Amino acid sequence: MTISETKLRGCFVLTPKLFNDERGYFFESFNKQSFEQAIGKRVNFVQDNQSFSTYGVIRALHYQLGDHAQAKLVHVLQGKVLDVAVDLRRDSPTFGEHFSVELSYENKKQLFIPRGFAHGFVVLSDTAEIFYKCDNYYNKDAEGGIIYNDSELNIDWLLPDDKLIISEKDLTLPQLKNALLP
Repeated sequence: MTISETKLRGCFVLTPKLFNDERGYFFESFNKQSFEQAIGKRVNFVQDNQSFSTYGVIRALHYQLGDHAQAKLVHVLQGKVLDVAVDLRRDSPTFGEHFSVELSYENKKQLFIPRGFAHGFVVLSDTAEIFYKCDNYYNKDAEGGIIYNDSELNIDWLLPDDKLIISEKDLTLPQLKNALLP
């Protein structure tokens, strides 16, 4: 597996080594020892989440506040998404910047998003099934978020506005400048 740090310190793209033959393929999707060695810190995943969405669905931009902050390791089981991480660490030189990467069933890439980041994705295929590991338990009272189309973030979601499907809850999220940050 190749693990490469993005322009956002602590945020990594993981690309597995595939073993293909006439039966299909095999790859190691997670190895705690090599993962921790590559990112330079220990991570203890405690919760797995899975979601299914259709073309144009945006689930964004979410995070957990305070002691409930979560690091996530995201990959796509079926379909294709544009996955986005936004650095919300006030002391970071990349505060307010984002990184996006296409994650798909075909490319098998994963994105590690550390604590202190917002996370979101848009579905680019007819449907997509997303799976992610979290290093902390979800807490409804610690939910935080930023509106997906914040002009300060200037995220290109790759789809026209008339194709986007966004929950009422996500449409009421604040802009970065007004958000409570992790």
